[in-house]
Amino acid sequence: MPEQLAQWLLESRCSIAFTGAGISTESGIPDFRSPGGIWSTSQPVLYDDFVASEEARTEYWRQKSLAHREFSGAQPNGGHEVLARWEEQGLLAGLITQNIDGLHQVAGSREVQEIHGTARQVTCLDCGWLDDATPWVDQYLACRRAPRCPECDGPLKHATISFGQSLSPEVLEKCSEWARESQLFLVMGSSLVVHPAAGMPQLAQRNGARLVIINGTATPCDDVADLVIRAPLGETLSAVNEAVERSRNPEGG
Repeated sequence: MPEQLAQWLLESRCSIAFTGAGISTESGIPDFRSPGGIWSTSQPVLYDDFVASEEARTEYWRQKSLAHREFSGAQPNGGHEVLARWEEQGLLAGLITQNIDGLHQVAGSREVQEIHGTARQVTCLDCGWLDDATPWVDQYLACRRAPRCPECDGPLKHATISFGQSLSPEVLEKCSEWARESQLFLVMGSSLVVHPAAGMPQLAQRNGARLVIINGTATPCDDVADLVIRAPLGETLSAVNEAVERSRNPEGG
């Protein structure tokens, strides 16, 4: 299977990667939906509640501060690094991610669309001011009060999409454009149950793309995929990369 995927990758004029939590769990970041994840012990704060209530904002920051510790020290794993290398080599045109941890960019990927935003920044809901998240998490932990914007005193929130908050139309349009233009659409580490992101593979396939799914568990798209691989992402992508290198350099010299 690595050889087949390597061949398709080399043949494709436009390959798009689509990643979910499964690629980051190998960097030690828990899937928040899994048992033991933060959402198994805490009720997520809805966007409308965040806007309306200081109490809800404080609870939001409590949860986000716990999650921040999970990813702030995490490093990209082999899967992130292979995808960044493929982009650099022109084998990957873009990367769509459901993750908010920013590890693809840390690994070197540049053409990244973050459907659910990023937890590495905070933004003001009133004026749009942006800043690195870490000092604001530290401030919350010191005083246990939801921070306010230093520019306009509006509420500060992580630059992620909360439950009940609208996704960015610009990001969704770019993701849809990439899916329609792709010849090879690689789904990695996603259960494909969260919409509208989960509709991207079908959109790609309807427009003629081959669909490959690499995931530890079954997904709703397995039956229609051109190739399904059930194996750890890091070792799978490393094996595919080795097959790509063999095809490009068959003499080994």
